Amino acid sequence: MKKVLREILNTSLYLLGVLCLVYLVIHFVGQRTQVQGSSMEPTLSQGDNLIVDKLSYRFHDPERFDIIVFPFLRQEDTFYIKRIIGLPGETVQIDEEGNIYVDGEVLEESYGKEVIANPGRAYEPITLGNDEYFVMGDNRNNSTDGRDPKVGNIKRENIIGRAWLRIWPFDKFGFVKHR
Repeated sequence: MKKVLREILNTSLYLLGVLCLVYLVIHFVGQRTQVQGSSMEPTLSQGDNLIVDKLSYRFHDPERFDIIVFPFLRQEDTFYIKRIIGLPGETVQIDEEGNIYVDGEVLEESYGKEVIANPGRAYEPITLGNDEYFVMGDNRNNSTDGRDPKVGNIKRENIIGRAWLRIWPFDKFGFVKHR
């Protein structure tokens, strides 16, 4: 009888340890998310399953062109995935030809799927605060992003993490390219 009780106790402690470890990994290290919509085409597609790295931003700040996940603050349990274009303290503006300017210089990048048709609120210069980022989807004309006042600038504290690994579909399995 003692042997059976000891075995039940050991198994229970083992399962408790596994559950605690899984909780810590999901809460502090990484979590799975699924892409909904086409705002990040061609980089990420509808239905892509990703692992979001929640750990690295504890050691360094997000960088330009990182693909990040953050909550849409106007709707509970809704998360957006976008690319960082503007960093804290910078000024971002988009002209009528669709050129993106950061601190008055044209941003050299090739992530946009097409020329920006609507600069939105970035038609006027947007100066970012010390903890704010300006984000855009790669599918520039089919993305609700920092150009829309409903999204606006993203505060550092609201960044959940960085897209790290695509785990589905299997034929696209691999690390997400940020640069």
